[in-house]
Amino acid sequence: MKNFIVIVLDGVGIGELPDAEKYNDKGSDTLGNMADKLGGLSLPNLTLLGLGNIKPIKGLQSQKFPLASYGKMAEVSIGKDSTTGHWELGGLKVDKEFPLFPNGFPKNIIDKFISETKVGGILGNKAASGTEIIKELGEEHLKTSYPIVYTSADSVFQIAAHEEVIPLQRLYEICSIARKKVLVDENAVGRVIARPFVGKPGSFTRTTNRKDFSLDPFSPTILDYLYDAGIQTIGIGKVNDLFNYRGIAKQEKTKSNAEGIQKIIDNTKKENNSFIFANLVDFDVYYGHRLDPEGFYRALQEFDNHLQTILDILDDSDKLIITADHGNDPTSTSTDHSREYVPLLYFQKGVPGKNLGTRKTFSDVAQTVAHFFKINNNLMGESFLEI
Repeated sequence: MKNFIVIVLDGVGIGELPDAEKYNDKGSDTLGNMADKLGGLSLPNLTLLGLGNIKPIKGLQSQKFPLASYGKMAEVSIGKDSTTGHWELGGLKVDKEFPLFPNGFPKNIIDKFISETKVGGILGNKAASGTEIIKELGEEHLKTSYPIVYTSADSVFQIAAHEEVIPLQRLYEICSIARKKVLVDENAVGRVIARPFVGKPGSFTRTTNRKDFSLDPFSPTILDYLYDAGIQTIGIGKVNDLFNYRGIAKQEKTKSNAEGIQKIIDNTKKENNSFIFANLVDFDVYYGHRLDPEGFYRALQEFDNHLQTILDILDDSDKLIITADHGNDPTSTSTDHSREYVPLLYFQKGVPGKNLGTRKTFSDVAQTVAHFFKINNNLMGESFLEI
């Protein structure tokens, strides 16, 4: 028995869920709408696996003999954020949405934040684009040294600071205090995020030193079960932050999809009897949220170009799942995530692909991993390991 690899293509949805209208996401279809807008997609390796078999997508041909089993998964948890999506992939159902603050944070939260962190004051306190808010308030931040606090359509408390004004370790300390002492109980947002930037007025740019401070999952996930059973667990990219590092024996940080892909390849080659859980975030953070379908497509092509290398290093005992955590339709007018089905591709070398249908929960991934490693558990979902 060797490795089980799960790759999450962050934000790569495949059509609206039945309850999408409740989330103002009616008509969302990340892959389908992007393909229609761009005149079709060309993703040869994903097509051979069966991506075009899941549903009609312009440019992606349905395969008579797909190399992978294929289907799509519905989210049963409430919400559409990364934390919820990944926790459900890990076997948990999130029954309530993390708190949102579309009009900024109330005075009691900001006052406590200032008091606990001793920052003196803050700038911003509104929902905003991260690139736009540093453009707007970066110069004032340089003058006052006050951190820039903002949120988004997600359940996040984001803190932006120039690396020469608030050094990284101090920024991380501020975020840690906010996580542990301020954003708790009914105000417990999904993530507190450090958003460092550099540059001068008119040319500020965010750095890759972002760090997320997440909540602990409320009960054991597949990572905890495997870790406790002595199975090597490896988190690549954003996975580490979203599970707050719990149940992850080896943590691989990444700063780009390219780096994440290389770490998937390197770990698959050298590890044995391991669960490799990877998130490739560029689709979501750089292109979905910024309504850039062309950039989103280029990122998909980059992954597709490296996919054959990943497939080639697998042996007959390795398993691979490619999926997503939510949608992020770059053709919409919203910069928020979208409430969508996620694609499911399940590859085993030399095993013909089958139609896995529409799965009732993302947690079927967790149960399939547990089945592979013969782990008894109390997680949601149904295994498709031997379908």
